[in-house]
Amino acid sequence: MQMQIYKAPRYADFRELMNGMATAYGRRPAFQLRVAEGKYTYISFVELRDRFYALCSAFLRAGLAGKHIAVIGKNRFEWVLAYVAAATVGVAVPLDKELSAADVRDFMNAAGCAAICFDEEAAKKLYPTLGASVQPYFFSEIAAMSQPDHRTDFAAVNALEIPRDAMQILLFTSGTTGNSKGVCLSQYNICSVIYYSMRVIHFAAGDKTLSILPLHHTYESTMNCLYALSSGVCIAYCDGLTKIAKNAAEYQPTVLTVVPALLVALHKRIRASVIAGCPEKYKTLFETEPLAAALAKVPFFVRYAICARVKKSLGGKLHTFILGAAKLDAELALDFNALGFTLYQGYGLTETAPLLACNNDFFYDPESVGVPLPGVTIRIDEPNDEGVGEIVARGDNVMLGYYNDPAATDAVLRDGWFHTGDLGRIDERGALFICGRSKNVIVTANGKNIYPEELETRLAQFDSIGEALVIEAKRGDDPCVKAKIYPNATALREKLGHVPSADEVQSEVRAVVQTVNAQMPSYKHIKVVEILQEPLEKTTTQKIKRFGDNTK
Repeated sequence: MQMQIYKAPRYADFRELMNGMATAYGRRPAFQLRVAEGKYTYISFVELRDRFYALCSAFLRAGLAGKHIAVIGKNRFEWVLAYVAAATVGVAVPLDKELSAADVRDFMNAAGCAAICFDEEAAKKLYPTLGASVQPYFFSEIAAMSQPDHRTDFAAVNALEIPRDAMQILLFTSGTTGNSKGVCLSQYNICSVIYYSMRVIHFAAGDKTLSILPLHHTYESTMNCLYALSSGVCIAYCDGLTKIAKNAAEYQPTVLTVVPALLVALHKRIRASVIAGCPEKYKTLFETEPLAAALAKVPFFVRYAICARVKKSLGGKLHTFILGAAKLDAELALDFNALGFTLYQGYGLTETAPLLACNNDFFYDPESVGVPLPGVTIRIDEPNDEGVGEIVARGDNVMLGYYNDPAATDAVLRDGWFHTGDLGRIDERGALFICGRSKNVIVTANGKNIYPEELETRLAQFDSIGEALVIEAKRGDDPCVKAKIYPNATALREKLGHVPSADEVQSEVRAVVQTVNAQMPSYKHIKVVEILQEPLEKTTTQKIKRFGDNTK
């Protein structure tokens, strides 16, 4: 399909990006940083550029040109500075702050890191394990080193060569399947995603986002950081997953970038709040119907009051959610639309820096993950009779390869296409629909394909389900579907009016499974249910791991 697009600047690297943003947005705030309770300081786009140049100069004086530099710690301004400067002077290696000291050491050794930038909390864990050859930089030092002074060498930084096909960012994947690889990205890969995204989604200078997800993932560092900044959006930092509501009231964001797990949890909280606060005569309606359907049936003044109350609970100015990393149920998206929020769901991988397709200002279908970004080509490889096959893509955002792993690189980069390992289909409009991971597919004895993600999405709709993982099990010699379910104890207690017994929990969970089975063809029915006492193990982006204890 032919799609309208906006005009946008085309940056080749982070240096051009910093200069372009300073020119476009000047003294507007790029970051809002809390310095004390109720007190803030602001970093302008001009100051961001100047501090970028100052830190690059300091890294050059320290002999880090061409070196690999690890960045690890909580989301904060100094993380961003260290990341863009490290990627410009040498190679940035963002690492997960939740990793053990031994794992960090292994990743740093594998990457050949000559230096590390970390916050004080990470330093306590990692400092004793660092080799003598690794230069450590606390974020407090990064803050001081990035203050512009007479030593800032603009000419030296501008003279640095940043080839379009050179690895400048090395990212280790989250490993939901237990296989962590080093993804090699160029600055041009990331700047391509920024350019493509700006052409189809417009944010106004003056919009504000709350940084929630860990910055060591490209989803956050590209979409909710560099892309947001390139659009003139101001960034504030969340204090943690349990503080989202508090920080939303504090910073009043207009845009939130989240993963489905967070949005599902937020939806359940909103729905419970709506039921508790709506007029008594409408309670049954909201308890039995989706929010969107229920809102359409109540008088305007009731609908307006509910939407206003929900918006106020999220700071009062929020208008847009950006969503990726996993599939979202379309009904949930429609509920947020009915509450007055725009929800842009997209699709991509770390290997694509990280976006390939998205719903946007010119195309919206909550059943799909949107259409390919302008500049990206997507096709379905070897589709079956239903049009489902492996999603393959090409574009300037596709990675250079896997670090020191030519065999793995050759396995996914073939004939000019990146093979994602994901299954999907494309309709006549060019919209992409995700079915699941090829390695997760359950094949029945009759050769039918079952996509676990589809069942997990349906289970997650129900308030009584906290978490769900669908895997293959055996009944005799035949494969069947098993659901591992962690119940939502709070929702069950509110529904029953008391702490539920084990039998009541089992009854409620099995009722949900029966409802889901009734919606599906018989070969997709969940045959085995395991009720868990503890939550499933997750990655730091709240994706459930599909290996280890989770699949036993």
